[in-house]
Amino acid sequence: MTFFRRPVLSLLSLAALSAVAVSHPALAKEDQAAIRKLQETGKILSLAQIAAAARAIKPGDILETELEQKKSGYVYEVEILDGAGQVWELKMDAQSGKLIKLEAEN
Repeated sequence: MTFFRRPVLSLLSLAALSAVAVSHPALAKEDQAAIRKLQETGKILSLAQIAAAARAIKPGDILETELEQKKSGYVYEVEILDGAGQVWELKMDAQSGKLIKLEAEN
């Protein structure tokens, strides 16, 4: 799995992130630097902040998080597995953390 695809940035759990960094070290360093710069300039929230905001909306285990660049800015897509076994996709504004869309996965 590729960590960084232009214009899409994929952010996975920390365990997956370290696995990606091992398999594609040069690519992972570039991606991490780009994401860090977006965070430092306030264009996106950190993964920890988005995870907390997503879990406040839909409690459960985060399966995957992706950061996508849209015309209007950046959007985090967060997949959460709830206690009943349902997977939910949350689309969230990456700068504010506000929910854009919530839908159940089939």
